[in-house]
Amino acid sequence: MKRMAAPRSWPVERKLTAYITKARPGAHSYKFGMPLNVVIKELLKLANTSREVREIIKTGVSIDGKKVIDERSIIGFMDVLSFTNSKDAYRVLLNNNGFITAVKIEASESKIKLSKVIGKSLVKGKTQLNLIDGRNILVDKAGYKTGDVLLLEIPSQKITEKIALEKGSKIYLMGGKHIGEIHTAETISGEKISLRSKDGSVFETLRKYAFAVGKDKIALNSVEKLSK
Repeated sequence: MKRMAAPRSWPVERKLTAYITKARPGAHSYKFGMPLNVVIKELLKLANTSREVREIIKTGVSIDGKKVIDERSIIGFMDVLSFTNSKDAYRVLLNNNGFITAVKIEASESKIKLSKVIGKSLVKGKTQLNLIDGRNILVDKAGYKTGDVLLLEIPSQKITEKIALEKGSKIYLMGGKHIGEIHTAETISGEKISLRSKDGSVFETLRKYAFAVGKDKIALNSVEKLSK
């Protein structure tokens, strides 16, 4: 695609070249994800050319614990990017300017991720949870609601914790004027949610922007680090 037409959430130099790698369709929209090629070259600055990116991929690159070989694979919000050779790992997040960013994480955090429930359906007597990153998980128990966030082990997809979208939850915002910020949920009514800032002020935003990241504390160190 043309660089000038790249999504505004992509933190790339617009006039560097005429074209930029276009991601293959995948689990994320272009607003919340970027092709692996661009992440390695322009976010992490690990390569200067696509040829160098392909050489890095040959040494072993994983997204959410699964090896990838396509430089055009899309990697997006909350995904974990790992490099076999260097043992380095990064989590893809949104900063408070609305730009996609990659935050370096510890090895222990590279085994987990958060994913939001955006829909539910019934499959052979079990509840199927449809997640924001394209995953579908079958569960035996009820009690999961649209808007809840799951703490998953990757790549096994085992659910280790549910973070409910409710009063008192720590909310990471994926859109709106306060994108990338973390506040505390006050009230939830229909499609609106009221949040309390650290200074005590209260503001309202759309519920679809809310991504619960913890109850008493933030579940991921990378998210807490980015919010400071």
